[in-house]
Amino acid sequence: MIKLIASDMDGTFLSPNLTVSKYNQEAVKKAQAEGIEFMVATGRDHTEARPPLEEAGIDCVLITGNGAQAIDKDGEVLFTHAIDKKNVKRILKILKDHGLYFELMTTDGVYSDSQPQRLESFTNLVADHIPHITFKMAIAMASTHLSMLKVTFVESYNEVIENDEIDILKIITFDERGQRFLEPVAEEIRQMDELYVTSSFPNNIEINHHLARKGYAIKEIAELRGISLEEVMAIGDNHNDVSMLEEAGVSFAMANGVPKVKEVAKYETDSNAEDGVGKAIERVIAEKL
Repeated sequence: MIKLIASDMDGTFLSPNLTVSKYNQEAVKKAQAEGIEFMVATGRDHTEARPPLEEAGIDCVLITGNGAQAIDKDGEVLFTHAIDKKNVKRILKILKDHGLYFELMTTDGVYSDSQPQRLESFTNLVADHIPHITFKMAIAMASTHLSMLKVTFVESYNEVIENDEIDILKIITFDERGQRFLEPVAEEIRQMDELYVTSSFPNNIEINHHLARKGYAIKEIAELRGISLEEVMAIGDNHNDVSMLEEAGVSFAMANGVPKVKEVAKYETDSNAEDGVGKAIERVIAEKL
């Protein structure tokens, strides 16, 4: 019997318009009524993850930054896996040498050194994930969404790196040329110690401490709850979800998921545009998977 469900957000729990559908919302409520805990495991920062959940009336544990940090319902930090500042400096040099735009996800929120480039990156994300939308509409949606998020813009990332009170949880970089261009950069960074490099979209790479993985995170939380991994269900669509799909006793790939996710997962559900998460939850409850 499943006792814990961990779902990715973008491309999974959220519909293409980046909201929680009524169907998914009701399925989560049904699971919670059955005594099953639901949590989100996302690459997002907690300030970016909470708004769509709050709008849907879902209060749950958040695994953020690909597993770099876990925060309970009351805002208490359960664990943190930050990148060593020396490694941060080396990573940033590599990204700058390749002319890439990047952001820092920290224990003090998200930092960016370019508002125009942040808007451009998010606009491309919206345009890629909502079929038939015009680029002008994508800009409008991205502007509205980003205005609601806490982002600190700085002249230089050095002021963040040199601040001993701020830990850096994840570095994320974007490029519309996609993985053909980004993968050699990722491979260069993988040669460094204590790092884990993955991606959540075709146009990004995400760099974390090597212990900051969704699979490790759900394992830590399951242990805190006294739950075996056989009693854990995980749902995802992209490369940064693979580790938790491998750990969970029951795992679902989204129909819109990348081939690697479908290869690893035990089951497949509908796409995020077709309430795949809600249908997977209902199947687990009905069939007692």
